[in-house]
Amino acid sequence: MKENNLNVIKVMFPDNSEKEVFEGISLLELSKDYQDKYKSVIVAAKVNNDIKELSYHLYESCRVEFIDLTHEDGMRIYRRSLNFILIKAVNDLFPERKVIICHSISKGLYCEIEGEAELTPEEVEMIEKRMREIVDQKFPFVKKIMSISDAKELFKKIGRMDRYNAVEHRNKPYVTVYECDGFEDYFYGYMVPDTGYLKYFKLKHYHSGLIMLYPQNTEPEEIPPFKEQKKLFNIFKEYKNWVRILGAANVGSLNDIVKKGSINEIIRISEALHEKKIAQIADMIAFNEDKKKVILIAGPSSSGKTTFAQRLSIQLRVNGLRPVTISLDDYFVDREKTPKDENGEYDFEALEAIDLKLFNEHLAMLIEGKEVDAPIFNFPKGCRESFTRKLKIDDDQLLIIEGIHGLNDRLTASIPRSKKFKIYISALTSMNIDDHNRIPTTDTRFIRRIVRDHQFRSCSAVNTINRWPSVRRGEEKNIFPFQEESDVMFNSSLIFELGVLKVLAEPLLMEIDQSQPEYSEAKRLIEFLGNFLPIDSKEIPTNSIIREFIGGSCFYT
Repeated sequence: MKENNLNVIKVMFPDNSEKEVFEGISLLELSKDYQDKYKSVIVAAKVNNDIKELSYHLYESCRVEFIDLTHEDGMRIYRRSLNFILIKAVNDLFPERKVIICHSISKGLYCEIEGEAELTPEEVEMIEKRMREIVDQKFPFVKKIMSISDAKELFKKIGRMDRYNAVEHRNKPYVTVYECDGFEDYFYGYMVPDTGYLKYFKLKHYHSGLIMLYPQNTEPEEIPPFKEQKKLFNIFKEYKNWVRILGAANVGSLNDIVKKGSINEIIRISEALHEKKIAQIADMIAFNEDKKKVILIAGPSSSGKTTFAQRLSIQLRVNGLRPVTISLDDYFVDREKTPKDENGEYDFEALEAIDLKLFNEHLAMLIEGKEVDAPIFNFPKGCRESFTRKLKIDDDQLLIIEGIHGLNDRLTASIPRSKKFKIYISALTSMNIDDHNRIPTTDTRFIRRIVRDHQFRSCSAVNTINRWPSVRRGEEKNIFPFQEESDVMFNSSLIFELGVLKVLAEPLLMEIDQSQPEYSEAKRLIEFLGNFLPIDSKEIPTNSIIREFIGGSCFYT
């Protein structure tokens, strides 16, 4: 069947329905017939498990899955496109100023606007007004493919050496540049079709810059309220200053250090900073006038909590204290009593999966110097053993409890706050690919987990990718709401780690082919890791936090 010399192709959808269309149809045109089936605006699609922009045209039969803003990939595209119009708005109003996309904070993104004078609240209002004008104009985002050599020449000509350095070591022979109303920029990832898609955002003046608040995929048309996170902000700020001191504020600078053969010095200095920070935390505990008896360590997946706890224990021993670790895992309720999630599956990350009554009884008794019969949980059987182990702590001992619920006071309700010392740990990356492309903290932890699961848990990258959304939901519910309640935060990220992880992660991700639903995520992470030059792990000390993921740790056999 032909019409105007066009062949008919067949498009299949996730619900196994099919539609015959003429070859050459764009995803944007096709999406109009399916928009009412989605909760929010469609911004992209997967074609045979590979993400494509809506401007993409179909020329052969394929499987299509549309992506709206309730999908993480959709929200990622939305945020990236918002970044573009923020940068354009600043350029339109203040062409002499430079935008630096810094880090996430309070359901938004902190950005600095560098110039001779500090940004004012009135200027932030002007920028938001200009952004809304750009949205109303519905300017298209036009993709341009440029050779590496031409891109480098362009970036050098306009004085953007951050971009020049970022693309210099790329394996691909080309880069993608987007143009919007005469303004060009380079971005790592896809865009929405035009600025009219970007209706939901809000700017807030904050410190010397601004925070751009945007929707979450759970409520794609609502702007969440701003909640200040002073401790988290200060950790990001400290780390940013630190990487600048080391001369590795972006990936291009880090790659230059690798290329010059100077990375071993960066490794030693970075590890020394970790040791110094851990020692300072141990001093805070040891010399606290309240005589803390319970140390609670919490953080999201793949933060390095276990290695951190081991290293903190050593530093506490240096201060004359004898820490004892309690495993929350032994206080799990029997399997049949475990709460279930919205999908009817056991929710082992729910606080109620722990026997809070028994745990708090034992905790109070231990603090009073009494002996308890601590349970032992049999995971294969899904229940406690019939036998227990005796546990008691002396005056010079304290308890270390590591677990995702550590910052939630409900976990340790039987003891007063004055006796607790709470530590929040996460890999809080604030090094950028370039000024306009940040490295998400989540991606660093994700890659850590992919490598660790393969190394030590016989788990494929496919399985880790599948599990990750559930892990992230658990973090949003059980960890992030309590992070500001910590007494201290520890940033477990290491400047050099993505170059090390790249060597182990890339082969695992490359095993995922296009026939698998996880292909698009694997491809995204491979593209991301392609920005880094590989780094040999041989100079990394055996007590390093990164050893928890790559192997060779002195704390594990």
